[in-house]
Amino acid sequence: MADGGRPSLPSPLQIERLRYRWPNGTAALKHCSLKLPGPGLWMLVGGNGSGKSTLLRLIAGLLQPEGGQILRGCAPALVFQNPDHQLLLPSCGSELAFHLPEHQSLERRLIDAALEQVGLGGFAERPIHSLSGGQKQRLAIASALISGAQLLLLDEPTALLDPDSQQSVLTLIRELCPSLSALWVTHRLEELDYCDGALCMERGQAGHWHAGNELRRQLEQRGLPRGTTG
Repeated sequence: MADGGRPSLPSPLQIERLRYRWPNGTAALKHCSLKLPGPGLWMLVGGNGSGKSTLLRLIAGLLQPEGGQILRGCAPALVFQNPDHQLLLPSCGSELAFHLPEHQSLERRLIDAALEQVGLGGFAERPIHSLSGGQKQRLAIASALISGAQLLLLDEPTALLDPDSQQSVLTLIRELCPSLSALWVTHRLEELDYCDGALCMERGQAGHWHAGNELRRQLEQRGLPRGTTG
């Protein structure tokens, strides 16, 4: 059974023997266990069908596990691969206002601060449809931050971006991570060089944490080209 709201946990996230099957009976996760060592940028790699994206959706509460536990030490928020799938309102300011906790006051000050935090200062009135892909992804991250989330779940957030935008989003998350945690699913092996630790998922199970550049070398030695995980 999933469990949340445990601020006393030493880890931002702990997964214990998590199991999940798709409606057709296919096992997506098989006794999957992992623990985030602490705040920082942590990455998951693995081939298609290894369970990476399913795991993020279970942590976010969009899916319910068949068994096992999800122990959350802080509030999570999911950032999708395609920001158009989660940005709902016409302007940057209205989108952030939608995600503000109900008890918050001084909305405009908080909105302006959140936009400034992700490099979109002065964009409160900007129509979302006028933003570039990288700017939309930054806005999705700002929406997660303004909601109070301290655990960002990022599902291949650079997959649809041009190289400059890929780097800017990765740099942004690195700058945020001293004060929060991020679990980042990637298929770009070169991104592993920027994380605090990475693990490989295979057949619904999580491996051990490694230094990102060490895991990248291991995967490349197994014949996986740069920029893909199978």
